[in-house]
Amino acid sequence: MSMRGIRGAITVDANEAAPILEATIELLDAIVEENGTRPEDICSVFITVTPDLDATFPASAIRRMAGWELVPLMCSVEIPVKGGLERCIRLMVHVNTDATQAEIRHVYLGEAVKLRPDLSSAR
Repeated sequence: MSMRGIRGAITVDANEAAPILEATIELLDAIVEENGTRPEDICSVFITVTPDLDATFPASAIRRMAGWELVPLMCSVEIPVKGGLERCIRLMVHVNTDATQAEIRHVYLGEAVKLRPDLSSAR
């Protein structure tokens, strides 16, 4: 078994708590579904937001999900690059898995598909 990183990103329309929390859950659910993982397989989740999203901590949405109470979570602010995608939440999910690197399914939703169209799955 190896530890793999699964990337994902999603955008929101507004800097408001409800859309940020809902988008975080939507993205994590999609990552878990695409990769067939369970919370007990997750080593940790690193969460970043663009500087224009400061209404809430995205980790608080994950913390309320059943089975995720013990998964280590860390939030940070993305580097503010001029012309970068706005209102974006990114996840790096570290998972213990037998899947090869090539079998890992990264998930990009909403406007975030622009970040890595080569890795975006058709959803």
